[in-house]
Amino acid sequence: MEPSPLTQQARPETFQPKIVQLYEELFKDDVDAEGDKPEGFWREFFLLNPDRISLQRLLAHLGPDDVIALQSQTRQLFFRAVECLKRGGGVADLHALETLTTFFSTILPKKYTNPSSDIIAVLAGLDQVDAVFTDFVGALDAIIRNGKSMEIRQGAVEVVLSITSGAYQTGILTYFIQRDLFPAIMKFIQESDSSFRVLKPFTLLGLLANYNKFEFQNPYQLRLNDFVNEAAIQKIIKCVGNTCRGLRGQYIDILQDLPEGWSIANTLNMIGLGAIAPGARANQKPSYDPEEAKQMFAKLPGEDAAVLLGTYDFSHANKLFCFNLVTLPSDKGEEQPISSFLSLSSYLLQHAFLSTRTTNYAHLSLMVLRLLIEDQLLCKRICSDESKVAVRLCRQRQPLLPAVRGERILATSVLDTMIDGINHNLRRRLDVSLYTLCVGIMLRIISYLSRSRTRLQYHWSELFRSLLSLIRFLTTYAPDLKGLSHIDSLLDLVVNLLALSLSAGEAFLPTPADYDDLFYKVVESGEVLVKFRDTYQLANRPSNSIGTLVSVSTHYKAMLDSGGSKKNLTSTEVAEVIKQGYETLSIQAKEGLDGWERYREADERTLLKKMARATVADVQIIVQT
Repeated sequence: MEPSPLTQQARPETFQPKIVQLYEELFKDDVDAEGDKPEGFWREFFLLNPDRISLQRLLAHLGPDDVIALQSQTRQLFFRAVECLKRGGGVADLHALETLTTFFSTILPKKYTNPSSDIIAVLAGLDQVDAVFTDFVGALDAIIRNGKSMEIRQGAVEVVLSITSGAYQTGILTYFIQRDLFPAIMKFIQESDSSFRVLKPFTLLGLLANYNKFEFQNPYQLRLNDFVNEAAIQKIIKCVGNTCRGLRGQYIDILQDLPEGWSIANTLNMIGLGAIAPGARANQKPSYDPEEAKQMFAKLPGEDAAVLLGTYDFSHANKLFCFNLVTLPSDKGEEQPISSFLSLSSYLLQHAFLSTRTTNYAHLSLMVLRLLIEDQLLCKRICSDESKVAVRLCRQRQPLLPAVRGERILATSVLDTMIDGINHNLRRRLDVSLYTLCVGIMLRIISYLSRSRTRLQYHWSELFRSLLSLIRFLTTYAPDLKGLSHIDSLLDLVVNLLALSLSAGEAFLPTPADYDDLFYKVVESGEVLVKFRDTYQLANRPSNSIGTLVSVSTHYKAMLDSGGSKKNLTSTEVAEVIKQGYETLSIQAKEGLDGWERYREADERTLLKKMARATVADVQIIVQT
């Protein structure tokens, strides 16, 4: 009997998917690399489901020079994928989009010696790049606008995101500037069936609108200016609200900070007997020690915070967007979008000092709030009963502001957020820009209140205590702070805000007791104010009203010194002296204390470029997951 020609092969320990074999065959470095793969190879390549993890792993270990050496293979992949997109039909176009997203997100961010020219060489070559990219961008435009399903349209958005984030510092993006994708992206947003689908296209718009916008007239900026489709704007704002809520949830997962009412369980927990507390404990979040929690907080917010860049740009360019951001009501059972946005801002500000990235996003949220407050019609609404809304503010770090339950005027929540920003970021290397934004927003609100004579029920004593504590900090650490850029602007802002409150407090403080408390705090800080004035030589600069603060303090100090033999007066007796002193007090305040300069984007050029880079880094992570 002749032996069978069939031989039994050993069973492999693991089965390798066919598509992974094709990846390895395509990118292997051998002598046949220059030859084009046959038609059958590519037909099978795009018919099989992509294995994105395996492709990413295969490409990730390649260095920039390795990728350039494989340019024949990378060009073939790109050309064939573009042909699939142009041809459409079947599942090949969806598989091509998924493959390209993984390919671009892994290949483009590598540290090339000459990024623009090296990436062109890897993708198409100088002689073909114009023709191939024109076809490519045109195909993506058509799919985003009119693709056969939401899934494939979303896939095309993700491809553009992967290129935009991966090649942000190169000339490749000019192809997406020359071919305006704004109408297609907005059509996709308007037709999207969930808030989740809006996040990536809106994040993409933020990146495209920021690309070299200080170097040339960016067409996406012009489009944001002119956009009036309120339905699409409202979908975007709902997406922003939902995203902010999710990002805030990441902070709460680390430390639950909701003020709780009294209960037996809470009391037992306080005295260390939480184990015997009644009630279900199945859903209780884990508790972390302070150092571990700090390290976890430093990694937040999550990458979805990239949505804040687009939110800033739309707020800066479009008044209809700002109006809807402030006024859009909540869906049933949901928070109002502005409530979620302000809530996230408070969490960012309490933790801004932990990382440069968190600071960048805190700046972005503050810029949006500044733009809203500078619109006088919106400011009027924000300071009125029309704006009443419940806002969950961060309570994860001491000192805590008084907890306020239920709905209240939006301006009071904004002021609380600014106070938290001031109280929780005091460092010798002070972030002057962040403090200038916080104090500037306070000034704009108080300026409106005093001009309109709107008396706002609020814990004003906390605001004035915070400003005077800031002055005490600036005085104590003057040697470290004097050399900081733009510190003089911050000093003038703080002084003038207190001087405005002294001179116009009757117009916006709800009760005489609030006004008395302000004077009491200024008198109490008399010695610090004099030292502050002398340390920074404020008397030599006409741009501030330090003289107003010092003269008020001096006036009452003279009254207290001449009040008889009693040296140690109670706070009640001092308050009585303050009331008596109004009759002889003359506040010589500078003109224009309630004035402020409108926001100019060019002044924040350096900061905005930093923020764009931070957003790009986050989007690179988003497209890889």
